[in-house]
Amino acid sequence: MSIPVLGYRHLSVSYRTSAGSVAAVHDLTFQIDAHESVGLVGESGCGKSTLAMATMGYLGDSGFISGGAIEFLGRNLVGLTWQQLQQIRGSEIAMVYQDPMAALNPSMTIGRQLVEGPVRLRMFSRREARDRAVAMLRSVQLRDPDHVIDRYPHQLSGGQQQRVVIAMALMARPKMILLDEPTTGLDVTVEAAVLDLISSLKARFGVTLLFISHNLGLVAQVCDRVAIMYGGEIVEFGTVQQIFKSPRHPYTQALLACLPDGTSVGLRRRLPALPGHVPPPGAKIAGCVFGPRCSEFRSGLCDSGPIALEQRGAGDHVVRCVRVPGTASLAALVPASGNWRSNLQRPLLRIEHLGKAYVGDSGFLGLFASQRPAVKANVDLNFDARESEILALVGESGSGKSTFAKILTGLEVADEGRIIVNERDVSRLPAGRRSSDLLKMFQMVFQNPDDTLNPSFSVGAAIRRALKKAGVSGGERPVKLNELLALVRLPKELAALRPQRLSGGQKQRVAIARALASDPSVLVCDEPVSALDVSVQAAISNLLLDIQDGKQLTIVLISHDLGLVHHMADRVVVMYAGRVVQIGATGSVFSRPQHPYTEVLLSARLNPDPDRPTHAIAMAEREPDGSDSGCCFAGRCPRYIGPICDEQAPPARSTGEDNVFYCHWSPRDLVTPA
Repeated sequence: MSIPVLGYRHLSVSYRTSAGSVAAVHDLTFQIDAHESVGLVGESGCGKSTLAMATMGYLGDSGFISGGAIEFLGRNLVGLTWQQLQQIRGSEIAMVYQDPMAALNPSMTIGRQLVEGPVRLRMFSRREARDRAVAMLRSVQLRDPDHVIDRYPHQLSGGQQQRVVIAMALMARPKMILLDEPTTGLDVTVEAAVLDLISSLKARFGVTLLFISHNLGLVAQVCDRVAIMYGGEIVEFGTVQQIFKSPRHPYTQALLACLPDGTSVGLRRRLPALPGHVPPPGAKIAGCVFGPRCSEFRSGLCDSGPIALEQRGAGDHVVRCVRVPGTASLAALVPASGNWRSNLQRPLLRIEHLGKAYVGDSGFLGLFASQRPAVKANVDLNFDARESEILALVGESGSGKSTFAKILTGLEVADEGRIIVNERDVSRLPAGRRSSDLLKMFQMVFQNPDDTLNPSFSVGAAIRRALKKAGVSGGERPVKLNELLALVRLPKELAALRPQRLSGGQKQRVAIARALASDPSVLVCDEPVSALDVSVQAAISNLLLDIQDGKQLTIVLISHDLGLVHHMADRVVVMYAGRVVQIGATGSVFSRPQHPYTEVLLSARLNPDPDRPTHAIAMAEREPDGSDSGCCFAGRCPRYIGPICDEQAPPARSTGEDNVFYCHWSPRDLVTPA
């Protein structure tokens, strides 16, 4: 029998705190075989990243391995000196982090960072290491690697930065790579490209992979086996087919139930959402650690003592559960019911020929500056947002979605065109010049609540301040505060806490409550759930649907998550390079993606069904002709016709189903990808 590449044997990891040592990982045992991809899945706080850091020896001063072993090719890494671990890191085990900028030094060129490790380990000379770095950048499919190697990280896009980090991990041809949320925050097309890249590199270099992710679609598509982690324990382990087709543990079922199924377009169906939260490290729970949140919990059985991982299916499928319920046990959490909605509401906003460009200056501190070409963030936008609808904006980073949201809320002003609200143009009215009524009308929920909640203010102080600005009198604020907390389903006791004591989902609920303090008509949500676990995503999306129905809000939803858009939105605006390329009812856009760019986007979706692999349509890489007269997508379009695409603006075409797209192809020609 061959030796596993990486194995955990009764591993426990703890942290020193002022209250004593607390365990973050408990008695964990599993192994990863050569050339295998294993997914590690679970909510934040379950111990996934702690396990990765323990493997790399990066637990810091407070963390320590309190028991068990980490075996790499039969060698126990526990107890090795720092110098011994340094010889293994990079050369034999490497790691790719969620945020590439956490691994890239902004003051060093890409080339210098790539060669640093192999040269320090004396694996190559500096010249050999540079040649290898160029070859590795080419392997990760970065164009023009001879020039990329001399650039700084800020000069690359997020997808390019992640490719550089992957190249860095592969520089020394390691046998094992740990990937901690490697695609979070990336566009759906970039995500698909990075995953294709990782799969091809795995086959080419024969590396073994441990994927840490809350993206279940990613795990279903790229992993061989899956470990489900909860409360510092493995609660289920099996093949991808076993986990996704026949999940046995209630927690696994709950995670899968949180995913939109793509069948509820137009129906306000709430997703099953897990009650409660992951227990903090060190929590004393008798019996099953998932018991306090489990709908199948039985007193006297589930809390009678420690529960072991036992075989509960074919092969090596193991489950930590004394009941092992059927796969439909989550149905009672949230009934699959809702209200059908119409898309025939009256327009609340009219966007007419809206345009915005950014012009920058080059030169040192503005001295001897020359004007750079304008970057057109929004170009001739024409659509409306209707009363009491959810209008989704989708497209890659840089497509102009957030710029439009900033103009709408007064954080930016347009250069041309109009946004008509109650017969008034607000496109050139910054927030500082808007009337109190207009300020109340538009509110925004951002992607990261940590960037918008002042850590020095309590939750109550932040919301009371918003109520004050909305004109609510001092005597009414305590009552309104409690009403808003109840609306976003937070206990009123949280008002006294500061943001750092809240979970990510709780922080986002506070941000939503604060946005609702002015009783807005339009709520702009810019990636409101992208950084959250799937269970929290389900809870926040349910919350937004409930608020939208109850208050008849218009929600402008900006998201890379096409599954969420499919589930929530009434209509979809597809943007590319600052322009609208398709707009229509959600069901029509997703079932008949008329524009080639919409086809590309939808083809790149990661399907959480392992039997339905993702087949992303490859985009072309033709150089643009520099003209603004043709189609904005011509340079990358897989259906490129010829000079007409470069020279003539595509006409607006309609399928007669509230679906308009801009393309030289006719609707009957765009049935299947070319």
